[in-house]
Amino acid sequence: MTPLVSERAAPPQKPCRSAFLETNMQIGVYGCGYLGTVVAACLADFGVPVTAYGSDAVNTTLLASGILPFHEKNLSDIVRRGVRAGRLMYSTHLQSMVQRSEIIYLAEDSAQSIEEISLEISQFCDHGQILVLVTPVPVGTAQRIENHFKAAGRQVVVVSHPVFLSEGCAVEDFNWPDRIVLGTTSSQAVSSLKALYRPLVMRGVPVIVTNHETAELVREASTAFLATKVSFINELSSLCEHVSADAVDLALALGLDKRIAPRCLQPGSLGGSFAESDMDSLANLAAGSGVSLKILTAAREVNREFCDRIMGKISKVLETVCGKQVGLLGLAFKPNTNSVASSTSIRLARELMQRGAHVKAYDPIAMPDAQQELTGNVRYCDSAYSVAEGVDALVLSTGWPEFRALDFDRIKRIIRRPVVVDTKNLLDGARMRAMGFEYLGVGRA
Repeated sequence: MTPLVSERAAPPQKPCRSAFLETNMQIGVYGCGYLGTVVAACLADFGVPVTAYGSDAVNTTLLASGILPFHEKNLSDIVRRGVRAGRLMYSTHLQSMVQRSEIIYLAEDSAQSIEEISLEISQFCDHGQILVLVTPVPVGTAQRIENHFKAAGRQVVVVSHPVFLSEGCAVEDFNWPDRIVLGTTSSQAVSSLKALYRPLVMRGVPVIVTNHETAELVREASTAFLATKVSFINELSSLCEHVSADAVDLALALGLDKRIAPRCLQPGSLGGSFAESDMDSLANLAAGSGVSLKILTAAREVNREFCDRIMGKISKVLETVCGKQVGLLGLAFKPNTNSVASSTSIRLARELMQRGAHVKAYDPIAMPDAQQELTGNVRYCDSAYSVAEGVDALVLSTGWPEFRALDFDRIKRIIRRPVVVDTKNLLDGARMRAMGFEYLGVGRA
């Protein structure tokens, strides 16, 4: 039977306080979008009972059947496992979800109306529940929500709890976090969340307890720092092309320095549903506080120019893109996700069409999302080989592992001009040139 709680279901009895710190405490999750689905499924995988609330009955029914409206590596398996075990349920009845729960995660994808949603949840809180804010929100939001609760006489504890999930590896990020950040003054809430996260705490994951404002700022600052790191390697990769150095080897050597670390040391740009909004929020906070974030401003500008660099490579090798056929391999902003939010591939496709090129494209997962985002005469193909057939240049724009394993002998026979622009440095440049391709990487002589 599909574990979907009926809207007419009677509210369950209140859990007793003695059960509060037991491992099978009841957890509620408000939100059945991307963030809520990841959080609910991963918490249920810890072995605790979780009820996820969504207002869309069709969507919750699909989720309860293990059918996700987006692609995230390994997530559908975890959802199905939780549903089969009876640990993960989906509900369209808010009061029932709230009153059965001790800890309620507010996990909407957008911060819009988050304060109103918090008040809506709080009206059903009747035994001192903990409201955990994992939705990315601007600094000051949690404190305003707390003030609203106090003014309304609601006995609800608020915890700011940023989660650091990268689309495409969100399950891994949730299960193997670098740290757990909790913004609260409630020692009881800290103890309860440590009990919930016992599998992680026992593994030695640090728990940082701070105030609301710091917890909210951590996420935005982390995103901004990663953008700065990407911008640094973007600029150095440009230098590499002028001095016969290799950006791949450079990034490897830099990343092996423990003070630097290898992640986000690949040329490109930050994409995804939350990166730009995080940086916008931080920039707005700084501007409103009279503080100039010069490094962030410069980093964002450098990263925006990455698409222009790729466009310049294509235009130079083809002399002009007007009237030329250009094939794009990859539309998602990164592998293992269907998200095209802030995707360099999408920007590149638009720029190519604006300059008169005919664009063909293929992505293993993200084509339905790209079709909604991209307007214009893009020919969507059913395979990488269909894209390559007859084009003047083939651009690897998303680092899907399957592109590395393509039969380039076959591609050499069907491509009009053997030009490959590898924006992710996915391929062996020396081998490609030996096969007769005109190969262009990023930051590689």
